[in-house]
Amino acid sequence: MDKLRSLEIFLATYDHGSFAAAARACNTDPSTVSKAVHRLELQLGLTLFQRSTRKLSITAAGERYAHTVRKMTKELAICEDELKYSNNTPSGKLCISAAVCYGHLYIRPLISAFCEQYPEIELVLEINDLHVDIIENNIDLAIRTGFVKDSRLVARCVSPMDFLTCASPQYLANHGTPGCSDDFHQHQWIGFRIKETQQLQPILLPNSQGEYRPFSLKRSHITDDGETMAHMCVDGLGFAQLPHFLAKEGLQNGSLVSLYPCYRAPQPESGVFVIYPKRDFLPAKVRVFIDFLTHYLDEIGESANHTWAKNWPPLIAFSNEGK
Repeated sequence: MDKLRSLEIFLATYDHGSFAAAARACNTDPSTVSKAVHRLELQLGLTLFQRSTRKLSITAAGERYAHTVRKMTKELAICEDELKYSNNTPSGKLCISAAVCYGHLYIRPLISAFCEQYPEIELVLEINDLHVDIIENNIDLAIRTGFVKDSRLVARCVSPMDFLTCASPQYLANHGTPGCSDDFHQHQWIGFRIKETQQLQPILLPNSQGEYRPFSLKRSHITDDGETMAHMCVDGLGFAQLPHFLAKEGLQNGSLVSLYPCYRAPQPESGVFVIYPKRDFLPAKVRVFIDFLTHYLDEIGESANHTWAKNWPPLIAFSNEGK
């Protein structure tokens, strides 16, 4: 029997004045009550009750112990109620770590409306591309393009990552529009260097059947920052393959065009993931933020298996390539 259960039985014995009454209150038998009290007495080296054939009397030590135990169990109950409330009510500090580009473009614009809806949440937003240990660093959830394979974590996909082959209208006006994949050898290309591996992001282009394949091209310019890559493309420095969240603003305002229909990298880690520690009960502050984000994504045409990019009209359809 654990110590807390023994203390509950001891208090019931004190309150009801007999082992039999305490047993009824604790839904057990008098023998179990007697043994629990005796075990406490052995642990303390004190007599808590004076026993006689007719009466059970609390000792001075027992009286003092009962007062302390009652105070402790009451504080424990209050603490448990507060913890349940904080877990079920959106409140307290919520620490979010978001990937730089996605954080700037998708998360930061949501913050004002989220904080207005949940004023009891104190938001801490960290913007970086570091795959930090979110448990060690007390981060409630991370938003990553790609996720850490860690058995201690839950990785929930909130959208795929669709890539679009983009250029500025001015670049196409100055340099012409490629008719097929091989024509890209005559064009400038902006490459993206992945910070963690220092490898260049692969370029995939469609063949005449519309099947995307890796394509070897010289990069005229290279950057390791996604937003800079998008801006360089807008500024007319060449073609770039941009994930949908980086291409969105330029395509919508006309400063970029998409040459082909989007493609989706086959690797499962190419999506956008919300990552949080495994636990039996997800705190309300985490749950409402995930719900808030997924609701926003739904409004702009994104979900766990779809993005708006799938319906974006390309400049060149696959059936026209090479003609």
